[in-house]
Amino acid sequence: MDGICLKFENPIRDAISKIRFAPQSNNLLISSWDSMLRLYDVESSIMRLETTSGAALIGCCFQNESTAFSIGADFCVRRYNFDVGSCNTFGHHDDLATCIEYSEETSQVMSATLDKKICSWDLRKENGVGCTKYVGGEVESMSTCGFYLLVAIGTSVSIYDLRKLDEPVQMKETSVDYRIKSVCSFPNRRGYAVGSIDGRAALEFINPSDASEKSYHFRCNPKSKDGKDHLIAVNDIVFHPSFYGAFVTGDNDGYAIMWDAQSKKRLYQFPRYISSVASLSYNCGGELLAVASSYTCQEANEIEEPPHIFIHRMDEISVGSSSIQRSK
Repeated sequence: MDGICLKFENPIRDAISKIRFAPQSNNLLISSWDSMLRLYDVESSIMRLETTSGAALIGCCFQNESTAFSIGADFCVRRYNFDVGSCNTFGHHDDLATCIEYSEETSQVMSATLDKKICSWDLRKENGVGCTKYVGGEVESMSTCGFYLLVAIGTSVSIYDLRKLDEPVQMKETSVDYRIKSVCSFPNRRGYAVGSIDGRAALEFINPSDASEKSYHFRCNPKSKDGKDHLIAVNDIVFHPSFYGAFVTGDNDGYAIMWDAQSKKRLYQFPRYISSVASLSYNCGGELLAVASSYTCQEANEIEEPPHIFIHRMDEISVGSSSIQRSK
């Protein structure tokens, strides 16, 4: 199933860094290296907002239906109010930021930078400033998990309590051998998945309750070229919000693959995209999967085709299996 390719009046002219569906609607947030933040209504095929920051955008996240945040190559954190169409600089970093997340439980915006720090912006305070924490390594990816923040550094994941960022409550070496490229929390918050730069994904559990909750890993795309193994990064991972154990990986070779975490089997492989799968996002009900096909500048021979976003309707794909159950 090829999916529907979104059409824009003003085409996206540089790499897509992140796509995110809104918490309750089918509005899709798109950040890209052409300095534009876009809000696209997938249901109505209407561009709700296009605004420029003047700097390449490296990431974005929603706070709620009317508010979102972005991080840019100018070290700035920006806040957008879609109801009034405003944009203001919310905070500054001392170095280039790599990722940004929002925690609904603690009303915090969390960002990470290349100077090995995570920054907390507390929206409950008037000036929004929280604290900065040195984490000892460059953070490639983060994910919120209830009151916890998962921070991927090298081949390990540090878990911080957002209510007290003094020290990680847990530091876990994962079962992947190469640097982690992406991390994503389970919807039930019992664990998380990581994707590494060598094409492996691993499922890890924060506090295993029984023998069934053991860490394990597998190859997302076990292919080789010319008889040699090549490092193909897993750029993003996203869990289905309704079906327990179903998740999708997107890699730098242009593949998006759906998996069953319980049976440890591949459920479905989408037709290969012309460019890398840079970002993935499910809508709140899991009926739609958005796939950003875009070059990521990770490989010298990467084809710089124009970026595209494809929308797949999941009712046209068999999501279920004998082991996958609808979340309660």
